[in-house]
Amino acid sequence: MTEIANVYGGALYDLAKDESLAMELLNQLNALNEAFTQEPDFLRLLSSVAVSKVERCQIIEDSFRSNFHPYVLNFMKILTEKGYIRHFPECCKVYKNRYNTDNGILPVTAVTAVPLSDELRKKLADKLTSITGKTIDLECRVDPECLGGVRLDYDGKRLDDTVSHRLDAIRGLLKNTVL
Repeated sequence: MTEIANVYGGALYDLAKDESLAMELLNQLNALNEAFTQEPDFLRLLSSVAVSKVERCQIIEDSFRSNFHPYVLNFMKILTEKGYIRHFPECCKVYKNRYNTDNGILPVTAVTAVPLSDELRKKLADKLTSITGKTIDLECRVDPECLGGVRLDYDGKRLDDTVSHRLDAIRGLLKNTVL
């Protein structure tokens, strides 16, 4: 993360935590970040020097006033005024990381060859909760190249028990075997 994201995202989190708004603002930041991911031109507009800072802040006010907390609006205006709005996604990550740390939440990404059923998702989350002692925020992705099994990415670690990983290991052993 950039220093800008750490400073601004962390400051917003500290304010939200002090005001008991951390979860509400997290949900709003996630919604905005998702919207900006789908419409990256909006962030480019808010970064444009062709539009005055006052006009860019007014765009934020007009676009989001009725649906978002004033802290989120002011946060976006500050980032826009300082020329840092392009760091908004990173600020959201910093905020979410701080929230997760404070609330004992561990984000885990499970990658499988086919979609996991709701029952399997629940079993996997429950098993990880019992192992880690943390609440699991499970994101499931499908990658047919796995061929089978599951790969777990969490906390900077990767546990890979996929068929493709096992085949790669066998391929490596065979390559290094002298006949």
